[in-house]
Amino acid sequence: MISLTRIATPIGNFFAFTLDTFVAVFRRPFQWREFIQQTWFVASVSLGPAILLGIPFVALVTFQFNLILSELGAIDLSGSGSGLATITQIGPVATTFIIAGASSTAICADIGARRIREELDAMMVLGIDPIQRLVVPRMLATALCAFLLNGVMILIGLTGGFFFAVFLQEASPGQYVDSMKLLVGFADLVHGELRAVAFGVVGALVGCYRGMTCAGGPRGVGNAVNETVVYTFLALFPLNILLTQVPYSLGIVGGNH
Repeated sequence: MISLTRIATPIGNFFAFTLDTFVAVFRRPFQWREFIQQTWFVASVSLGPAILLGIPFVALVTFQFNLILSELGAIDLSGSGSGLATITQIGPVATTFIIAGASSTAICADIGARRIREELDAMMVLGIDPIQRLVVPRMLATALCAFLLNGVMILIGLTGGFFFAVFLQEASPGQYVDSMKLLVGFADLVHGELRAVAFGVVGALVGCYRGMTCAGGPRGVGNAVNETVVYTFLALFPLNILLTQVPYSLGIVGGNH
């Protein structure tokens, strides 16, 4: 029972923290300067890893899929496979890796450093809500960057797939482009972007929560950063499965709508 309480209490506190954050989104004044600064900060720590991660993902998935199509004599349909893999899986999943490994940890380290310097306590003494002042701009900035990162990953996937298919596997450029819309449509693109936004929100919330609840000085901040990676993965992968399977089961996405 004690161990169950130790597990349930942080989860309950996190959901309460999440509710407070969503309520604080609608409070005024909105911290536009902090939002812009955090958008730039999250983009700066995420864009490079996103590009470096997107290229091997494309090589792993698209190239292998095209080999199968070549064996079947259907390499000109490689665009449909690249579009399906990139828009529905590679983009959102790679965004998950970037958010968990780069964005959330950077946010946790920033908030955690403020915590051990007692800046958060000083803000509360002055009547400033740390959630409205610090958490809300970071959550919205990460959501925006996740939206844009997913678009970058999709662009890398489609461009890399075109390179592999046309220049290395002798596919027709026109057929590659024309076949991209066979298995995916605009609804799938919107669905992928919404998933990326959800990943950004959850990743930022996990990073902010661990940063605001860390203790034990600099060592505690380091432990919180390490835990943020694990907790973010534990939250994002089940969320990815849920957001992927439910719309497909309901027929909302899947195919050219």
